[in-house]
Amino acid sequence: MHPTFQRAADAKLADHSVDRRMIMLAIMALVVGSGGALGAWILVKAIALATNFFWYGRLSAGESSIADASAGWMILFIPVLGSLIVGLMARFGSDKIRGHGIPEAIETILFGESRLSLKVALLKPLSSAISIGSGGPFGAEGPIIMTGGAIGSLFAQCFHLSAAERKTLLVAGAAAGMTAIFGTPLAAILLAVEVLLFEWKPRSFVPVVTGALIAYAWRPLLFGSGPMFPMTAALPGESWDLLASAGMGVVVGLQATFLSTSLYRIEDLFHRLPVHWMWWPAIGAVVVGLGGLVDAHVLGAGYANIEGLLNATLPFKVVAALLFVKAIVWLVALGSGTSGGVLAPILILGGAAGFLMGQFLPGDPGFWAMIGMAGIMSGAMRAPMTGAIFAVELTGQFHAIPCTVAAAGSAYAISVLLMRRSILTEKIARRGRHILQEYTVDTLDMLQAGQIMSADPATLPGTMTLETAIAFFERDAVHRSYPVIDAHGRLLGLVSRSDALRWQLEGRRDQTMLADAVSDAAQPVAYPETPSGAVADLIVSSGIGRIPIIERETRRLLGIVSRQDLLKVRSASRQTETGRQAHILPDLPLRRGWRRE
Repeated sequence: MHPTFQRAADAKLADHSVDRRMIMLAIMALVVGSGGALGAWILVKAIALATNFFWYGRLSAGESSIADASAGWMILFIPVLGSLIVGLMARFGSDKIRGHGIPEAIETILFGESRLSLKVALLKPLSSAISIGSGGPFGAEGPIIMTGGAIGSLFAQCFHLSAAERKTLLVAGAAAGMTAIFGTPLAAILLAVEVLLFEWKPRSFVPVVTGALIAYAWRPLLFGSGPMFPMTAALPGESWDLLASAGMGVVVGLQATFLSTSLYRIEDLFHRLPVHWMWWPAIGAVVVGLGGLVDAHVLGAGYANIEGLLNATLPFKVVAALLFVKAIVWLVALGSGTSGGVLAPILILGGAAGFLMGQFLPGDPGFWAMIGMAGIMSGAMRAPMTGAIFAVELTGQFHAIPCTVAAAGSAYAISVLLMRRSILTEKIARRGRHILQEYTVDTLDMLQAGQIMSADPATLPGTMTLETAIAFFERDAVHRSYPVIDAHGRLLGLVSRSDALRWQLEGRRDQTMLADAVSDAAQPVAYPETPSGAVADLIVSSGIGRIPIIERETRRLLGIVSRQDLLKVRSASRQTETGRQAHILPDLPLRRGWRRE
């Protein structure tokens, strides 16, 4: 048998598919994770430099707040200037720098073989720094996920790696960047699993963990240690805290749905403008400037606003502005196609909603702001575990995990029921590409060939002559191919209609026996214990639609696995999802509004 077919037939049965290359990728992730952490530091410093330059007229990378700047009427023009620069960079540099950052990373992973260019790796953080520093109402997390991913992708492209292995290092870099900025390694790993990897395998999981942890180890040197937004608010201590958290999750889930729908409607309006998309960010920045006139707190990344919400130090008027004005300027700016992340803005919006609702709930409003943040992140990004853990890692409030899980779970339920796609995948879908974010076990990988084969298949004897075989395929054949066996039932090879036609054209209507005309040297076969998925791979690689199943020791034919057999497995798996039947009291009448399918 051909070596390729032999390897497929001998596929090992194990709980996980893993080899030593996982260790190699984990070692490479040390480099990628360090690069992602450094990239995050550079981006934060670049944002600070741009903020100081645009709002204070100085060259400094020190921390500064747009809300403290005395810009006067210039607050209308500075965001326009920054957005105009970003539009020019996208037009004459790379249009891949436009948008959130995370959808572009997902698209590269799924459809671009995880290959990002050096140009994007340089222009994305630079454009984001200019956009955020000039007042754009965005966060740094989307750009750093794109930048960290680009570092991982570029490093991977220096070596002979598969697309799946490049994906692993790309996501390791993205998780490292998020960990470095926020100090949330567990949430970064969960985000990788729920949003970026589209798989759960040791080969990808272990290197991503390595990348996130090495970035976390670098963080004290680059950003300092401890939670990014430490808070001391305690649980209200009531028995219905979980119920209140779930209710808040419903509210912010509806909020996330409204924001996502509004964003893409605004984006549609920009597409109708009779000007080149290069000018859209500057047009959207006019609204940003007007929002800044209302309250300057709505400008920039707004990490100070998150801290103020969590510690309940912001005035009620500022929180109201964050809830309504911030939403407007963020939606318009992002819909215009400028460069910036979605995470910080949605945290602010969910936190503001939670803070205001917290005025009517027991306990500190800052605690309920945290619950709102967990819920809206889950609802908007369709990442419930990430949202639940991210909120507690940001604040150090690990005792609140049950409440954040309740909020994240209910917000996620509302989001998936009301929206077909998330705020991240909708952009990709509008480019004609469908993404399914449900991870299920492939039924073919759970079943073995012996469980799905058609036993005792029709065969042809090795003693049959070519003349008889040609006549058989002309008049009596039901299948396209038949196994040829000897007197003891051992497989000799496979003969098909095309073989019979070739013999006929060659004028070989003679008494040569099939045993002498066929050969099993390159005949793909499988064994009863071979995974069905490996049999499917054999069919694809060989182009032969029927794979014989034989005993390993004697080569006695046991059965055949055809394309039809594989499709039946898929149909049976689908039936477990849609076929409904009561096994206890099955004759109870159905409730009104429900039906069996």
